[in-house]
Amino acid sequence: MILLIHAHPYPKHSRAGTALLSHLQGVPDLAIHALYDRYPDFDIDVEREQAALRAARLVVWMHPLYWYSVPGLLKHWFDVVLTRGFAYGRDGAALAGKACLWVTTTGGSDEAYGPGGVHERPFADFIAPVEQTARFCRMRWLEPLVVHGAHAVADAKLAEAGLALRQRLEAEAAHVPADAEVRA
Repeated sequence: MILLIHAHPYPKHSRAGTALLSHLQGVPDLAIHALYDRYPDFDIDVEREQAALRAARLVVWMHPLYWYSVPGLLKHWFDVVLTRGFAYGRDGAALAGKACLWVTTTGGSDEAYGPGGVHERPFADFIAPVEQTARFCRMRWLEPLVVHGAHAVADAKLAEAGLALRQRLEAEAAHVPADAEVRA
């Protein structure tokens, strides 16, 4: 199973998120957990989320970049779902070996990230916290899919990104061995 954790506080206003998700219709064994629809009060059903994670072979974290990080509800989800004894620690191996794909959208263009850009730092600098979350849980980190300039990018580029996402999910789901090597 593929578990896509979607965390957008305003999904109906997300042109890029809508485009990406529209390309995933009909992907076999895909479960989408839209956190802001499921848990508007931030009261997460931890057992339900952990059960879904146990069943997944591929976990996707999809969200817009908020202040160089994840939206508040996804951070809370990390805090209460990815717990010691479940996701990490001596007895926490529920996610070990599972593939993790980070899919994020940014408001800034690719050029905005780097010297001379409004954000002044390369986008790669903002990947580390999310990547380390996956690696700390002994997940297999995949190359992220990033859509820059989400509010202004051409529809054709969004369609390309949506198709690329679909192809990556299908390919990864077809090739992830149950005992995948863990890179920590």
